[in-house]
Amino acid sequence: MSGKQTCSRREWLEWSSHGLAGAALGSLFAADRPAMASPLSPHHPAQAKRVIHICLMGGLSHVDSFDYKPELGRFHGKPLQYTERPATFFNRIGLLRKNDWAFRQHGQSGLWISDLFPHIAGMADELTVIRSMVADSANHTPATFQQNTGFQLNGFPVMGSWISYGLGHETEDLPTYVVLPDARGYPAGGTINWSNGFLPSTHQGVAFDSGDTPIPDLFPPSSISKETDLASRNLLKTLNQQDLKRHGLEDVVQARIRSHELAARMQLSIPEITDLSHETSATREMYGLHQETSKDFGKNCLLGRRLLERGVRFVQLISGGSFGSPRINWDGHEDMPKNHAREAERVDQPVAALLKDLKQRGMLEDTLVLFTTEFGRTPYTQADANKLGSGRDHNMYGFSLWMAGAGLRPGLAYGQTDEIGWKASEDPVHWHDFHATLLQRLGMDHTKLSFYHNGIERRLTNVHGEIIQKILA
Repeated sequence: MSGKQTCSRREWLEWSSHGLAGAALGSLFAADRPAMASPLSPHHPAQAKRVIHICLMGGLSHVDSFDYKPELGRFHGKPLQYTERPATFFNRIGLLRKNDWAFRQHGQSGLWISDLFPHIAGMADELTVIRSMVADSANHTPATFQQNTGFQLNGFPVMGSWISYGLGHETEDLPTYVVLPDARGYPAGGTINWSNGFLPSTHQGVAFDSGDTPIPDLFPPSSISKETDLASRNLLKTLNQQDLKRHGLEDVVQARIRSHELAARMQLSIPEITDLSHETSATREMYGLHQETSKDFGKNCLLGRRLLERGVRFVQLISGGSFGSPRINWDGHEDMPKNHAREAERVDQPVAALLKDLKQRGMLEDTLVLFTTEFGRTPYTQADANKLGSGRDHNMYGFSLWMAGAGLRPGLAYGQTDEIGWKASEDPVHWHDFHATLLQRLGMDHTKLSFYHNGIERRLTNVHGEIIQKILA
């Protein structure tokens, strides 16, 4: 169907008398459901009730954003002096290049942030910046998998699915884990980026579309008569009952039943929650909805806040679409100034507005905000030897991300890279450590949150991970 799909409460009640016969099947078996549908017990008191994850696809340049390296100015145009040859994606090591945006100290904390993010810089005293992140791959796909799952191979559950599994849902009317993709398109790999992996299917992410119909096919087409719709749903009910008698409450059937129940409730909740006209004009302007460059991501940030308010546990906002030419992500191989300026203009004001909005509503203290990327960029250009280009290659040896809220130490920069920003030189933080800290904020012990699969007690942190104690307030 095309166009906005909504219905009045009267129409919904009339349709539900016959159209939700399939969804009602779930209620028949509610008493027989296993405990997996209920939240697991928290391991300790939680600082965070919910998470919103801003994920920059393609590799944000840390030396142009949150990791000030004044020595790069002195070394600008000179060759890399390290004897160790870096492992990069294209293996073209040009000359060192200074930062393309000026750095300034911001807030009472004096945190160094570049002019690439002027609005986020205004919230410096709320940020906890980690400048010593390390990854195991300089290739987008395995690096992105590791960022989201802890593993470089696909087939493992992402963070949002683990959190859904560990904490369960706070609301019956919305999914526990919602994904808001870039309006320009899905990231490389598509839905695998919010996969439940081997966890029960009910914990997979639910992606909203950016158009007038956030959830496709949520309402039945008007061309289908009530009689036909009722007959088809009664048939589905009969087939499901037969399947349950033969095979019992299998994961796939459980997920289907819950999805029908959830869809029925979402027919009322989704039209209301996605209607941003309920927000004040000042709020919409704060998020940048009045500007062409920032309105798409601004809508997602504002919708993300509304979802958190209504009990969604994990909201993931994706900045960047698939790879290729032209690139619509943060993968600045050819021209860093052009690439990063375009992408930053889309997200800077909305992300700062999200932080400010959460804070003024009293939500930041129990909401964990994540601003991450799969790896950083090289301090030297992606060019032939002894040439100074304008692009930077992938860098897994040291990069930056930030977190905010949920009892973290604000206005803090943790860890260091070397003098040119190539490798983590002090307090390196692996994704396993990041994930362990994330779960700790949510009241979960990463060594205890596990799922038995193929003979192994699997964890988000595999067999690794240390909580980053120094960033905790």
